Amino acid sequence: MTADKLPVSLPEYASRAAALLDANARAYFEGGAADELTLAANPRAWQEIALLPRVLRPLAGGATTCHLLGRRLAHPILLAPVAHQCMAHPDGEIATACAASAQGAGLVLSTQSSLSLEQVASVVASDAERGPLWFQLYLQHDANFNRDLVRRAEAAGYEALVVTVDAPCSGARDRERRAGFELPPGISMPNLAGLPPRPRASGGSPLFDGLLPGAPGWAEIAALCERTRLPVLLKGILHPDDAREALRCGARGVIVSNHGGRTLDTSLATAQALPAVADAVGDAMAVLVDGGIRRGTDVLKALALGAHAVLIGRPQIHGLVVAGAMGVAHVIRLLHDELEIAMALCGCSRIEDIDRRLLVAAG
Repeated sequence: MTADKLPVSLPEYASRAAALLDANARAYFEGGAADELTLAANPRAWQEIALLPRVLRPLAGGATTCHLLGRRLAHPILLAPVAHQCMAHPDGEIATACAASAQGAGLVLSTQSSLSLEQVASVVASDAERGPLWFQLYLQHDANFNRDLVRRAEAAGYEALVVTVDAPCSGARDRERRAGFELPPGISMPNLAGLPPRPRASGGSPLFDGLLPGAPGWAEIAALCERTRLPVLLKGILHPDDAREALRCGARGVIVSNHGGRTLDTSLATAQALPAVADAVGDAMAVLVDGGIRRGTDVLKALALGAHAVLIGRPQIHGLVVAGAMGVAHVIRLLHDELEIAMALCGCSRIEDIDRRLLVAAG
């Protein structure tokens, strides 16, 4: 696909991708939990915040550069961890990593990636202009396996660990169940190869007596922060008290997230949760946010509410489906360009100029 035939916005990418994905993959990538109310609430919450722009401000020499965990970034846009990307395109996470690197965007690789963490890192590790490379960690039921997985990430050159904490179990994903979702032949989870089987349930509930006894708690987070040389961020924080506890445990950052509406339906939209979390930890740790970000104005609003950076999940898959690595790179570029436009039209020449005085809550 030539550049002049690519979509012109992230919503248009979503429409194109929906027509190209098969029913199995579409249910997985596009679906949410239960009635998908949180899935719908995430983008709506950003849309319901109005901007109150300033005019006639000096804008020459403006830039979107920022700093995050000691790294200088070209812009505050990262790619969130999304599993099984070879369902979206044969090149999968390799294409996504190359696109992120080309656009200076941070990349968070999923534990459940369809290509190994070493394979993905080797493709972009030597690019001096790339954004940060982080590894998303689902803590497993086996402590030795977790330890080895962290060591693999450290050895491969990942710069941070992003521990997803809001999914001790999967949500009730009706759309996936209706579609009979299953991984297609040839797609696996190489990062989890060799994981010992889970111990048998000893009680009456397969969930509470089978799965959840092995779920991590705050003690495991504190131990991980002590054990690894990498900064640890917790993904899936909505409550300000959990952000404070993350700080006490030694985490270097939190990601305000409701798992893209895929776990607990009717949980708070991330735009609504972000201000309280940012206020709870101040400048003591990095605060990021994901969920429903589709426009540059959404990025600006997130920064104004206290985020240091944002992550996008489904839009990277839409780009991957439509045009492979070029599509993902174009999605990032569109969002970056729209952020620059939004900054200029709000009178902000630097990221530091963005604050809550630019925002008015709807109603």
